[in-house]
Amino acid sequence: MTDAYKAINWNQIEDAIDKATWEKLTEQFWLDTRIPLSNDLDDWRQMNSQEHYLVGHIFGGLTLLDTVQSQDGMSSLKQNIRTQQEEAVLNNIEFMESVHAKSYSSIFETLNTPKEIDEIFEWTNTNPLLQFKAQRITDIYRNGNEFQRKIASVFLETFLFYSGFYTPLYYLGHNKLVNVAEIIKLILRDESVHGTYIGYKFQLAFNELAEDEQTQLQAWMYDLLYELYSNEEKYTHEMYDAIGWSESVLTFLRYNANKALMNLGQDPMFPDTADDVNPVVMNGISTSTSNHDFFSQVGNGYRLGQVEAMNDSDYDI
Repeated sequence: MTDAYKAINWNQIEDAIDKATWEKLTEQFWLDTRIPLSNDLDDWRQMNSQEHYLVGHIFGGLTLLDTVQSQDGMSSLKQNIRTQQEEAVLNNIEFMESVHAKSYSSIFETLNTPKEIDEIFEWTNTNPLLQFKAQRITDIYRNGNEFQRKIASVFLETFLFYSGFYTPLYYLGHNKLVNVAEIIKLILRDESVHGTYIGYKFQLAFNELAEDEQTQLQAWMYDLLYELYSNEEKYTHEMYDAIGWSESVLTFLRYNANKALMNLGQDPMFPDTADDVNPVVMNGISTSTSNHDFFSQVGNGYRLGQVEAMNDSDYDI
């Protein structure tokens, strides 16, 4: 006879962080369909073809990474849960990663023609640098151990997304595409929680390892980050050289790579700090978004609260 199936009991919590994270994520629930993206069309029409190309293809790359996270990432992490509540939290994260991926299609539908959308996805699905990071992370999800999968997930959430996030945050700082940026800031808010939560779970398991096992894992971790950064450096130059933003984007990436390591309880790898990042972009991260009443059409009982400012404490559990 098989063991009895155990019902999840949210009144008996083994780890308070599970409940706190669940509550945080459910409070933050949002949908892309409630944001008036068409209000950005006037800005879009005033932007040149080079800017159109950058925005569309950057968002194509972000769609790919969110697809990896929703299709492979969370299912791989669920293989090594410590509590039943942790699996519930990962289910929530998995769903929201799908919401993130879909929200980019809403942006495309608003700003781009069907022909342009087809070209963006064809490019996304064949670009060697994009495919490298998607395949490298997916390979770890499918073949890595518990620790490696959590590291890959945090690196994706807190580092690899940010070469794409730079663009809408930059335009937001110049009062352009503010509704598109609204979606990005909602995604950023989610990813902040995802990265800290998974990093916290990594630290619990890491602290149970023997010292020599920790040392070996740390070496693997920093090697992986360097490998991903080397590819991201090439990707950044490919995307941003023409517009002249590459060095600023790379500083932003290094800053967020350090944030990813901090989520994992590790020392920073790069010298870059928040003071080195373009202040326009940092302001885009730290400034609260507009308080859209997403659910005003479906009843007063479902109002989404104002997006909170993001700061260094968001990386603390």
